[in-house]
Amino acid sequence: MSSSFGKLFTITTFGESHGGGVGVLVDGMPPGIAVDPEAVQRELDRRRPGQSAITTQRQEADRVEIVSGVLDGVALGTPILMLVRNTDQRSKDYSALKDVYRPGHADYAYDAKYGVRDHRGGGRSSGRETVGRVAAGALARAALATVGVSIVGGTVRVADIEAAARDWELAERNAIRCPDAEAAARMIALIERTRDAKDSVGGVVEVVARGVPAGWGDPTMSKLDAMLGAAMLSIPATKGVEIGGGFGMCALNGSQTNDVFDGEKYASNFSGGIAGGISNGNEVVVRIAVRPATSIGKPQTMAKAGGGTETVAIEGRHDPCICPRVVPVAEAMLAVTLMDAWLRQRALRGRDR
Repeated sequence: MSSSFGKLFTITTFGESHGGGVGVLVDGMPPGIAVDPEAVQRELDRRRPGQSAITTQRQEADRVEIVSGVLDGVALGTPILMLVRNTDQRSKDYSALKDVYRPGHADYAYDAKYGVRDHRGGGRSSGRETVGRVAAGALARAALATVGVSIVGGTVRVADIEAAARDWELAERNAIRCPDAEAAARMIALIERTRDAKDSVGGVVEVVARGVPAGWGDPTMSKLDAMLGAAMLSIPATKGVEIGGGFGMCALNGSQTNDVFDGEKYASNFSGGIAGGISNGNEVVVRIAVRPATSIGKPQTMAKAGGGTETVAIEGRHDPCICPRVVPVAEAMLAVTLMDAWLRQRALRGRDR
Protein backbone atom coordinates (compact mmCIF):
# COMPACT_ATOMS: atom_id res chain seq x y z
CA MET A 1 0.00 0.00 0.00
CA SER A 2 1.28 3.45 -0.80
CA SER A 3 0.44 4.69 2.70
CA SER A 4 2.68 2.10 4.41
CA PHE A 5 6.44 2.02 5.02
CA GLY A 6 8.72 -0.61 6.56
CA LYS A 7 8.80 -4.42 6.75
CA LEU A 8 9.18 -5.46 10.39
CA PHE A 9 8.45 -2.03 11.83
CA THR A 10 5.56 -0.95 9.62
CA ILE A 11 3.81 2.39 9.74
CA THR A 12 0.59 3.20 7.88
CA THR A 13 -0.59 6.80 7.92
CA PHE A 14 -4.19 7.89 7.32
CA GLY A 15 -6.37 10.99 7.06
CA GLU A 16 -6.70 14.18 5.03
CA SER A 17 -5.80 17.79 5.72
CA HIS A 18 -9.42 18.89 6.13
CA GLY A 19 -11.00 15.61 7.22
CA GLY A 20 -11.85 14.55 10.75
CA GLY A 21 -8.28 13.76 11.70
CA VAL A 22 -4.93 12.25 10.78
CA GLY A 23 -2.81 9.57 12.35
CA VAL A 24 -0.85 6.35 12.07
CA LEU A 25 -1.04 2.62 12.70
CA VAL A 26 2.29 1.21 13.91
CA ASP A 27 2.85 -2.55 13.70
CA GLY A 28 6.03 -4.20 14.99
CA MET A 29 6.78 -2.18 18.12
CA PRO A 30 8.57 -4.66 20.40
CA PRO A 31 6.61 -5.53 23.54
CA GLY A 32 7.83 -4.13 26.83
CA ILE A 33 9.24 -0.88 25.40
CA ALA A 34 8.12 2.14 27.43
CA VAL A 35 5.74 4.43 25.54
CA ASP A 36 5.45 7.94 26.94
CA PRO A 37 2.47 9.85 25.46
CA GLU A 38 4.12 13.14 26.44
CA ALA A 39 7.26 12.22 24.48
CA VAL A 40 5.05 11.59 21.44
CA GLN A 41 3.31 14.91 22.09
CA ARG A 42 6.62 16.77 22.31
CA GLU A 43 7.57 15.59 18.83
CA LEU A 44 4.16 16.56 17.45
CA ASP A 45 4.51 19.99 19.06
CA ARG A 46 7.76 20.47 17.12
CA ARG A 47 5.93 19.74 13.86
CA ARG A 48 2.61 21.50 14.50
CA PRO A 49 1.54 24.69 12.69
CA GLY A 50 1.46 28.14 14.27
CA GLN A 51 4.81 27.79 16.08
CA SER A 52 6.25 31.12 14.94
CA ALA A 53 5.77 34.03 12.57
CA ILE A 54 7.60 32.15 9.81
CA THR A 55 5.24 29.15 9.74
CA THR A 56 1.59 28.75 8.75
CA GLN A 57 -0.77 30.33 11.26
CA ARG A 58 -3.24 27.44 11.18
CA GLN A 59 -3.87 26.73 14.86
CA GLU A 60 -3.93 23.01 15.60
CA ALA A 61 -3.19 21.69 19.08
CA ASP A 62 -2.32 18.32 17.54
CA ARG A 63 -3.17 16.45 20.75
CA VAL A 64 -2.44 12.76 20.24
CA GLU A 65 -4.78 9.96 21.31
CA ILE A 66 -3.16 6.54 21.72
CA VAL A 67 -6.08 4.27 20.93
CA SER A 68 -4.54 0.79 21.10
CA GLY A 69 -1.42 -1.27 21.71
CA VAL A 70 -0.26 0.37 24.95
CA LEU A 71 -1.13 -0.53 28.56
CA ASP A 72 0.27 1.10 31.68
CA GLY A 73 2.85 2.97 29.62
CA VAL A 74 4.26 -0.15 27.93
CA ALA A 75 3.95 -1.40 24.33
CA LEU A 76 2.00 -4.66 24.16
CA GLY A 77 3.56 -5.83 20.90
CA THR A 78 0.21 -5.38 19.16
CA PRO A 79 -0.64 -2.65 16.62
CA ILE A 80 -0.51 0.86 18.08
CA LEU A 81 -3.06 3.30 16.66
CA MET A 82 -2.46 7.02 17.23
CA LEU A 83 -5.02 9.64 16.22
CA VAL A 84 -4.83 13.45 16.03
CA ARG A 85 -8.13 15.21 15.33
CA ASN A 86 -8.30 18.24 13.02
CA THR A 87 -9.86 21.22 14.78
CA ASP A 88 -8.96 24.35 12.76
CA GLN A 89 -9.93 23.51 9.19
CA ARG A 90 -11.08 26.42 7.06
CA SER A 91 -12.25 24.54 4.01
CA LYS A 92 -13.98 27.64 2.61
CA ASP A 93 -10.52 29.09 1.96
CA TYR A 94 -10.20 26.48 -0.79
CA SER A 95 -13.63 26.84 -2.43
CA ALA A 96 -12.14 28.82 -5.33
CA LEU A 97 -9.77 25.93 -6.06
CA LYS A 98 -12.34 23.19 -6.55
CA ASP A 99 -12.25 23.37 -10.34
CA VAL A 100 -8.66 24.50 -10.98
CA TYR A 101 -5.26 22.82 -10.81
CA ARG A 102 -2.76 24.77 -8.69
CA PRO A 103 0.72 25.08 -10.21
CA GLY A 104 3.31 23.00 -8.40
CA HIS A 105 0.67 20.97 -6.52
CA ALA A 106 -0.50 17.40 -7.05
CA ASP A 107 -4.04 18.48 -8.04
CA TYR A 108 -3.86 17.39 -11.68
CA ALA A 109 -1.82 14.25 -10.93
CA TYR A 110 -4.38 13.14 -8.29
CA ASP A 111 -7.24 13.74 -10.70
CA ALA A 112 -5.44 11.74 -13.39
CA LYS A 113 -4.82 8.83 -11.00
CA TYR A 114 -8.09 8.60 -9.05
CA GLY A 115 -10.61 10.54 -11.12
CA VAL A 116 -11.56 12.40 -7.94
CA ARG A 117 -9.65 14.57 -5.49
CA ASP A 118 -9.98 16.45 -2.22
CA HIS A 119 -9.33 20.09 -3.13
CA ARG A 120 -9.36 21.22 0.52
CA GLY A 121 -5.73 21.77 1.37
CA GLY A 122 -4.57 19.02 -0.94
CA GLY A 123 -6.10 16.10 0.95
CA ARG A 124 -3.50 13.31 1.31
CA SER A 125 -0.86 15.34 -0.54
CA SER A 126 -0.92 17.94 2.26
CA GLY A 127 1.96 18.16 4.69
CA ARG A 128 -0.61 17.45 7.41
CA GLU A 129 -0.25 13.77 6.53
CA THR A 130 3.16 13.88 8.24
CA VAL A 131 1.54 14.08 11.69
CA GLY A 132 1.35 10.28 11.65
CA ARG A 133 4.98 9.93 10.63
CA VAL A 134 6.15 12.09 13.52
CA ALA A 135 4.05 10.14 16.03
CA ALA A 136 5.46 6.85 14.71
CA GLY A 137 8.96 8.31 14.78
CA ALA A 138 8.57 9.11 18.47
CA LEU A 139 7.94 5.41 19.17
CA ALA A 140 10.91 4.40 17.04
CA ARG A 141 13.16 6.89 18.84
CA ALA A 142 12.12 5.47 22.22
CA ALA A 143 12.97 1.94 21.11
CA LEU A 144 16.26 2.95 19.45
CA ALA A 145 17.32 4.75 22.63
CA THR A 146 17.39 1.38 24.41
CA VAL A 147 20.37 0.42 22.23
CA GLY A 148 22.08 3.82 22.40
CA VAL A 149 20.87 5.40 19.15
CA SER A 150 19.86 9.08 19.15
CA ILE A 151 18.83 11.48 16.38
CA VAL A 152 19.31 15.22 15.84
CA GLY A 153 18.58 17.54 12.94
CA GLY A 154 18.12 21.06 11.66
CA THR A 155 17.87 23.43 8.72
CA VAL A 156 21.35 23.87 7.24
CA ARG A 157 20.45 25.97 4.21
CA VAL A 158 17.75 28.45 3.14
CA ALA A 159 18.09 29.71 -0.44
CA ASP A 160 21.81 30.57 -0.71
CA ILE A 161 22.38 31.01 3.05
CA GLU A 162 24.28 28.03 4.49
CA ALA A 163 25.03 27.01 8.07
CA ALA A 164 28.72 26.56 8.84
CA ALA A 165 28.31 25.32 12.43
CA ARG A 166 26.53 22.19 13.67
CA ASP A 167 25.41 23.12 17.19
CA TRP A 168 22.40 20.80 17.33
CA GLU A 169 21.21 22.04 20.72
CA LEU A 170 21.05 25.56 19.28
CA ALA A 171 18.79 24.34 16.48
CA GLU A 172 15.86 23.99 18.86
CA ARG A 173 16.30 27.54 20.13
CA ASN A 174 15.52 29.46 16.93
CA ALA A 175 12.47 29.57 14.65
CA ILE A 176 14.20 28.11 11.59
CA ARG A 177 15.83 25.27 13.57
CA CYS A 178 19.30 26.13 12.30
CA PRO A 179 22.41 24.84 14.15
CA ASP A 180 24.31 28.06 13.36
CA ALA A 181 23.21 31.26 15.19
CA GLU A 182 24.61 33.73 12.65
CA ALA A 183 23.14 31.86 9.68
CA ALA A 184 19.81 31.43 11.50
CA ALA A 185 19.36 35.20 11.86
CA ARG A 186 19.97 35.76 8.15
CA MET A 187 17.68 32.87 7.19
CA ILE A 188 14.82 34.21 9.31
CA ALA A 189 15.20 37.71 7.89
CA LEU A 190 15.06 36.30 4.35
CA ILE A 191 11.98 34.21 5.12
CA GLU A 192 10.20 37.23 6.62
CA ARG A 193 10.88 39.27 3.47
CA THR A 194 9.67 36.39 1.32
CA ARG A 195 6.51 36.00 3.41
CA ASP A 196 5.74 39.71 3.12
CA ALA A 197 6.10 39.40 -0.65
CA LYS A 198 3.52 36.54 -0.56
CA ASP A 199 6.10 34.08 -1.85
CA SER A 200 8.06 31.10 -0.49
CA VAL A 201 11.64 29.86 -0.31
CA GLY A 202 13.26 26.41 -0.08
CA GLY A 203 16.29 24.96 1.67
CA VAL A 204 18.14 21.90 2.95
CA VAL A 205 17.45 19.88 6.11
CA GLU A 206 20.12 17.65 7.67
CA VAL A 207 19.46 14.79 10.08
CA VAL A 208 22.07 12.75 11.94
CA ALA A 209 21.80 9.43 13.79
CA ARG A 210 24.40 8.85 16.50
CA GLY A 211 25.29 5.51 18.04
CA VAL A 212 24.19 3.33 15.11
CA PRO A 213 26.30 0.15 15.33
CA ALA A 214 27.96 -1.43 12.33
CA GLY A 215 25.90 -4.08 10.55
CA TRP A 216 22.44 -2.59 10.00
CA GLY A 217 21.10 -2.66 6.44
CA ASP A 218 21.57 -4.99 3.50
CA PRO A 219 24.12 -5.17 0.68
CA THR A 220 21.91 -5.12 -2.43
CA MET A 221 18.28 -4.12 -3.03
CA SER A 222 17.54 -3.08 0.57
CA LYS A 223 20.67 -1.01 1.14
CA LEU A 224 20.31 1.22 4.19
CA ASP A 225 20.99 4.30 2.08
CA ALA A 226 18.39 3.16 -0.47
CA MET A 227 15.81 2.75 2.28
CA LEU A 228 16.71 6.18 3.64
CA GLY A 229 16.36 7.63 0.16
CA ALA A 230 12.88 6.16 -0.17
CA ALA A 231 11.93 7.36 3.32
CA MET A 232 13.11 10.92 2.77
CA LEU A 233 11.72 11.29 -0.74
CA SER A 234 8.32 10.17 0.55
CA ILE A 235 8.17 13.34 2.67
CA PRO A 236 6.07 16.04 0.95
CA ALA A 237 8.10 18.78 -0.81
CA THR A 238 11.40 16.84 -0.84
CA LYS A 239 13.16 16.71 -4.21
CA GLY A 240 16.63 15.36 -3.43
CA VAL A 241 18.61 13.28 -0.92
CA GLU A 242 22.32 13.21 -0.04
CA ILE A 243 24.08 10.66 2.16
CA GLY A 244 27.30 11.88 3.78
CA GLY A 245 29.44 13.79 1.29
CA GLY A 246 26.72 13.46 -1.32
CA PHE A 247 27.01 15.41 -4.56
CA GLY A 248 30.00 17.35 -3.22
CA MET A 249 32.17 14.25 -3.64
CA CYS A 250 31.78 14.47 -7.42
CA ALA A 251 34.36 17.28 -7.44
CA LEU A 252 36.90 15.35 -5.30
CA ASN A 253 39.29 12.43 -5.70
CA GLY A 254 39.01 9.04 -4.04
CA SER A 255 42.10 9.82 -1.99
CA GLN A 256 40.16 12.74 -0.48
CA THR A 257 36.85 10.95 0.16
CA ASN A 258 37.92 7.52 1.43
CA ASP A 259 37.12 7.41 5.16
CA VAL A 260 40.23 6.21 7.02
CA PHE A 261 39.34 3.91 9.94
CA ASP A 262 41.82 2.79 12.61
CA GLY A 263 39.53 0.18 14.15
CA GLU A 264 38.12 2.59 16.73
CA LYS A 265 37.34 5.90 14.99
CA TYR A 266 37.00 7.44 11.56
CA ALA A 267 39.05 10.39 10.35
CA SER A 268 36.16 11.56 8.12
CA ASN A 269 32.60 10.61 7.21
CA PHE A 270 32.13 11.09 3.48
CA SER A 271 30.23 7.77 3.41
CA GLY A 272 27.61 9.15 5.80
CA GLY A 273 27.92 6.15 8.09
CA ILE A 274 27.00 3.61 5.40
CA ALA A 275 29.32 1.37 3.36
CA GLY A 276 28.00 -1.14 0.82
CA GLY A 277 24.47 -0.47 2.01
CA ILE A 278 25.35 -1.42 5.62
CA SER A 279 25.96 0.88 8.58
CA ASN A 280 29.68 1.11 9.42
CA GLY A 281 29.53 2.47 12.97
CA ASN A 282 29.99 6.13 12.02
CA GLU A 283 27.24 8.73 12.34
CA VAL A 284 24.51 8.31 9.72
CA VAL A 285 24.18 11.69 7.98
CA VAL A 286 21.35 12.51 5.57
CA ARG A 287 20.47 15.79 3.85
CA ILE A 288 17.27 16.49 1.94
CA ALA A 289 16.40 19.22 -0.54
CA VAL A 290 13.12 20.93 0.41
CA ARG A 291 11.45 22.84 -2.39
CA PRO A 292 9.73 26.20 -1.82
CA ALA A 293 6.16 25.78 -0.60
CA THR A 294 3.79 25.57 -3.57
CA SER A 295 0.95 27.45 -1.83
CA ILE A 296 1.74 31.16 -2.09
CA GLY A 297 -0.35 34.33 -1.95
CA LYS A 298 0.77 35.71 -5.31
CA PRO A 299 -1.83 35.49 -8.10
CA GLN A 300 -0.92 32.63 -10.43
CA THR A 301 -2.18 31.23 -13.72
CA MET A 302 -4.03 27.96 -13.12
CA ALA A 303 -5.46 25.40 -15.51
CA LYS A 304 -9.22 24.88 -15.22
CA ALA A 305 -10.59 21.34 -15.00
CA GLY A 306 -13.01 22.12 -17.82
CA GLY A 307 -10.35 23.67 -20.05
CA GLY A 308 -8.67 27.05 -20.29
CA THR A 309 -6.93 28.99 -17.53
CA GLU A 310 -7.66 31.64 -14.95
CA THR A 311 -5.61 33.74 -12.55
CA VAL A 312 -6.20 32.90 -8.88
CA ALA A 313 -4.57 34.00 -5.61
CA ILE A 314 -4.56 31.11 -3.12
CA GLU A 315 -6.27 32.04 0.13
CA GLY A 316 -5.49 30.35 3.43
CA ARG A 317 -2.55 30.05 5.81
CA HIS A 318 0.71 28.77 4.38
CA ASP A 319 4.40 28.32 5.24
CA PRO A 320 6.81 30.78 3.57
CA CYS A 321 9.50 28.14 4.26
CA ILE A 322 8.68 24.54 5.09
CA CYS A 323 12.15 23.62 6.41
CA PRO A 324 11.65 24.14 10.18
CA ARG A 325 8.59 21.89 10.17
CA VAL A 326 10.27 19.31 7.91
CA VAL A 327 13.06 18.84 10.49
CA PRO A 328 11.00 16.70 12.95
CA VAL A 329 9.46 14.80 10.02
CA ALA A 330 12.89 13.94 8.57
CA GLU A 331 14.12 12.92 12.02
CA ALA A 332 11.05 10.68 12.37
CA MET A 333 11.60 8.99 9.01
CA LEU A 334 15.27 8.42 9.89
CA ALA A 335 14.16 6.82 13.16
CA VAL A 336 11.52 4.65 11.46
CA THR A 337 14.03 3.44 8.84
CA LEU A 338 16.68 2.63 11.43
CA MET A 339 14.11 0.90 13.62
CA ASP A 340 13.17 -1.40 10.75
CA ALA A 341 16.86 -2.05 9.97
CA TRP A 342 17.55 -2.87 13.63
CA LEU A 343 14.69 -5.37 13.84
CA ARG A 344 15.78 -7.01 10.59
CA GLN A 345 19.35 -7.32 11.88
CA ARG A 346 18.10 -8.73 15.16
CA ALA A 347 16.03 -11.31 13.26
CA LEU A 348 19.08 -12.25 11.15
CA ARG A 349 21.67 -12.53 13.93
CA GLY A 350 19.50 -13.11 17.01
CA ARG A 351 20.97 -10.19 18.91
CA ASP A 352 20.72 -6.40 19.04
CA ARG A 353 24.21 -5.70 17.68
